[in-house]
Amino acid sequence: MAQMSCHFYSDVLQKHTAMTVIIPENTKNQFGGANQSTVNRLPVLYLLHGFTDDHTIWSRRTSIERYADEWGMAVVMPDGDHSFYTDMHFGKPFFRFLTEELPEKVAYFFSVSSEPKDTFVAGLSMGGYGAFKWAISKPERFHKAASLSGALDIVRLRKDTVSTDMEVVMNQIFEESDIKETSDDLFYLLEKQLENQVSLPALYLACGKEDFLYEDNQAFANLLEKDSIEREVIFDRGDHEWRYWDRHIEKVMSWMMSERDN
Repeated sequence: MAQMSCHFYSDVLQKHTAMTVIIPENTKNQFGGANQSTVNRLPVLYLLHGFTDDHTIWSRRTSIERYADEWGMAVVMPDGDHSFYTDMHFGKPFFRFLTEELPEKVAYFFSVSSEPKDTFVAGLSMGGYGAFKWAISKPERFHKAASLSGALDIVRLRKDTVSTDMEVVMNQIFEESDIKETSDDLFYLLEKQLENQVSLPALYLACGKEDFLYEDNQAFANLLEKDSIEREVIFDRGDHEWRYWDRHIEKVMSWMMSERDN
């Protein structure tokens, strides 16, 4: 098992940035290291952090290293700052970095598969929003995607923001314009993809019933039920905290990799 902090220059962000990367040595799934052929390259999970954290947080607060080794998955954890993984109006183009540049950098640096069947994305809170936005916007890239306690209704969250500091950040990201029915609105984005009969990756949505984002996640789950998208929806006991996310990221990785054992 190798865990490393990778610092590199981003042409898109025009600055140096970082990602934490886990490369397992477990060969249970017949994937190997850097000298393996392209046929046997590692499946990869892009794992996104929440609003107040950085690229190191998943490895510091959960057992993600142990889970990656168990399932034979590379895990890539980029730094998304406070961007909501969006091309900020006053700031950096984080969505373009995430969806275009980051996969190219990862494929260059590490022996991971670029096949959609081997590619996954997940995140918590702000990262849950980012994971679903990426997967629904670019469905051809992924096999499965997961959101844990996701900030899925960004329109509602922005409208109900009471903190001055948070309002400043939201305006840096989205300016002062209405984002309802734009590509930043996950509900609208999903509805448009369904209207256009776009094939979407399987989705995993989990949120604790004590979480302040529970009702938003319920509403999104109700929208998923209107179509035959393959999905796993779990509403169980839990708040917006790391014990919940550690428990569920293990389930997410098992769900993502389950077909490989069949």
